Amino acid sequence: MPLRHLTPHDRRLFRRYGHGPTVPVPDPLVHRAVERHARAMPHAVAAEHQGEILTYGELDRRADALAARLAREGVRPGDHVGLFVRRSLPMLVGLLGVLKAGAAYVPQDIGLAPATQLAHVVRTAATRIVLTQAEYALRVPRGPRVIALDEPLPDGPDGHHGPDGPPGPHGPYRPLPVQAPAPDDGCYVLFTSGTTGRPNGVKVTHRNVANILLTEPGALGVRPGDRVAQLLNIAFDMAAWEILGCLTHGGTLIVRGKDIAAAARTATVLIATPTVLSGIDPAACPRVRAVAVAGEPCPHPLADAWARRTAFHNCCGPTETTIVNTMSRHTPSDPLLTIGRPTPNNTVYVLDADRRPLPIGETGEMWAGGDCVSAGYLDDDALNAERYAPDPFLGGDRRMFRTRDLGRWTPDGRLEHLGRTDDQVKVRGFRVELDSVSAVLERVPGCVRAVTLKRDDRSLVSFVCPADVDPDTARRAVAEALPYYCVPEDVMSMPFLPETDRGKIDKQSLLRLARERTAVAR
Repeated sequence: MPLRHLTPHDRRLFRRYGHGPTVPVPDPLVHRAVERHARAMPHAVAAEHQGEILTYGELDRRADALAARLAREGVRPGDHVGLFVRRSLPMLVGLLGVLKAGAAYVPQDIGLAPATQLAHVVRTAATRIVLTQAEYALRVPRGPRVIALDEPLPDGPDGHHGPDGPPGPHGPYRPLPVQAPAPDDGCYVLFTSGTTGRPNGVKVTHRNVANILLTEPGALGVRPGDRVAQLLNIAFDMAAWEILGCLTHGGTLIVRGKDIAAAARTATVLIATPTVLSGIDPAACPRVRAVAVAGEPCPHPLADAWARRTAFHNCCGPTETTIVNTMSRHTPSDPLLTIGRPTPNNTVYVLDADRRPLPIGETGEMWAGGDCVSAGYLDDDALNAERYAPDPFLGGDRRMFRTRDLGRWTPDGRLEHLGRTDDQVKVRGFRVELDSVSAVLERVPGCVRAVTLKRDDRSLVSFVCPADVDPDTARRAVAEALPYYCVPEDVMSMPFLPETDRGKIDKQSLLRLARERTAVAR
């Protein structure tokens, strides 16, 4: 019995605190919820972007046409289709069309992702087709078939003529029937920072996504008439919360341009990282009724400032546990800013190094179980074995995920987040494995050793040796291999890296050196 070592009191609390409520999910296929709104209110505005609008009826028709095109290209459930786009209305058509075709979409911001990363994504996800916009078609790596979302679909309708399309030489165009996915088929594949300098692809299923977006509090009470701001990078899993969390409930998605604050001012619901939210003035957003933050620790004053005006949710959860798996409704009177409790149909366990439950109030590593646990990493059995394990508390074939987050239960059953167990950090809301940056630097000719540290919430600093390694060459190497948020702001070349008395790199000394250099520069 996995709880035998606990007192009877802690056994009861382990079950009570660690298990989210059991609730039914309306539909395990998220695009079906969007289709229902398209049928019920086809003229309602699904999305706005820089003066353009897209109704639910138009979105559904264009996505149907795209799904039919993908089916003719051989796309089937279980396949992965690249969605290499910038923010736009065609981005939404592409996303929904892929889901309707039964496949999982693989999102990348083609304006920001380096060519080497796009090639790695195509290769790892076995992507035969990539959807993009015409002006970026030449940036797609060679190999996959490229379809421009903002051009008329060849051999079929452009979406403006409805699913039957215009008549052709052999009569009206008829879309090829598509195969519906199963709940455990992929919804999307997101690439997170990896320890080898190569991002890891995480496959997240329809069941995973529907469980958080179609139940409360993850649904954030979104309903027709709400306006949800789309602020975040499409490659970030919280963007799926913005986009699908809005469209599955009949809201209007406000796809931002360059001005984040302008989009926020017209919204009723904001989903953001604390870094993004900190650039938005609550007083300038009188319509906002709900805010959710995740992706990095939230400063308590920021939470209080928004909680005084709106329903503020502080949330937590890695990509592998589907956007977030804990949520807390925060109020300014709360002495602690916690990450709350498990979301519906999910569990959280605070375990010791031997994966045994700890008494309430003791600090340990948080493991996540339930319907949030994703299908795992693509093409990486070793990493899957390290991070996913059979769940002895739920039993059966259920699995739990090792978050590498430290936490503890408060006496009243809320989770305090107490940092990371490793060197994985958050920068600008994105997960970065510091070792992945160092691994790229150590491939620079002449570099013998490298270490990367988080200087603050928005920047990294790297140290390389020996002293003749060129810092600009080193930075360019990272920029060409990894996303922009992984590029260190400074690279400092040194004859050697300082060590502790145990023979490890003295990271505290390096951080002090970086801060001294910053102070001198100012």
